[in-house]
Amino acid sequence: MSEPGEHRYVIHLPVVTANLGRAAFLARALANSVTFLPEIDTGETTVSTEDQQGVHHRVFCDRLLDGGQRCVRSWQHPGRCLPRWP
Repeated sequence: MSEPGEHRYVIHLPVVTANLGRAAFLARALANSVTFLPEIDTGETTVSTEDQQGVHHRVFCDRLLDGGQRCVRSWQHPGRCLPRWP
């Protein structure tokens, strides 16, 4: 995703929610709202609690599918994977 000479960075955006599920919901909504930006790797979105920032919880499945697309469903979803719509 990055070009030679470029580096990957992580943007930390704290939110206040009732629980991890709600935090993951917000993370999915935010990630889906910026998919038009090629610099953002939405499939790698994770959430963590403020006091355990080293423990990341995946938000998307992101499994590699036929044709090079990735699954856009939630982490550990039931059923088959689905690619992003074109």
